[in-house]
Amino acid sequence: MLDLLPQSMLKAIDLLPDAATPVTLFTRHSIRELLSGQGLAGYHLQLTPQGRDLAQTWGAFLVEQTDRAIEQCISSPIQRCVDTAALMMQGAESINLIYPADDQVEIVEQGLLVEPGSFVVDIQQAAPYFKQQGALGFINSFVNDRLPGMKHPITGVMDVLELLYLHRAQNHNGLSLAVSHDTILAAILAVISGREQISSTDWPEMMEGMFVWFEGEDFAESHLKWIWRGQLGELSIQDFAKQR
Repeated sequence: MLDLLPQSMLKAIDLLPDAATPVTLFTRHSIRELLSGQGLAGYHLQLTPQGRDLAQTWGAFLVEQTDRAIEQCISSPIQRCVDTAALMMQGAESINLIYPADDQVEIVEQGLLVEPGSFVVDIQQAAPYFKQQGALGFINSFVNDRLPGMKHPITGVMDVLELLYLHRAQNHNGLSLAVSHDTILAAILAVISGREQISSTDWPEMMEGMFVWFEGEDFAESHLKWIWRGQLGELSIQDFAKQR
């Protein structure tokens, strides 16, 4: 089943920090029903049977190979994201590594993880541009701060990063899950990497994500580190905020 997983995710395991550093997997949901066209995938689209199996298998493999236990879980409230989170934790629980051992980790639904909710101020202004430009064009316009009804790109990304900081695992060997959508991941990766343009090859696949962790006791003064497609990235949150 893991042959359906983007292979960069398996390679990323070797790049994780030591077990004393809590890590978050910020991931797109698993394989869903297909949609024709270039627009926003409808909220009604559900995981396929393969997608459900993949999420459960990946959850088990992840905690087994990293020797990390799931402590926190946040998700977009859209059903395919919630299902991905639940199935990954079921997989983890099957090998008795889910944390805490005597309780079920709660899935906390977060509106900031809905596409493109975390970046929108006025959906009535922004929606026509999404329909005109498609998902990729819309995100490229957002990254360059060219859309009405949207937050400044750094502000939108900072809001999500602070959410990840607040919901990260607190103990060593800790793993947090954050399940969201391709548009959210694509925009965040572009902005934190300082890119003004992304292409379809940069677009996150289903069940593809980035591992993130923070160094520092206060979000505003912390350093963000991440792994995406085999590459390590780092930035100072304080310096990043000043770029607005």
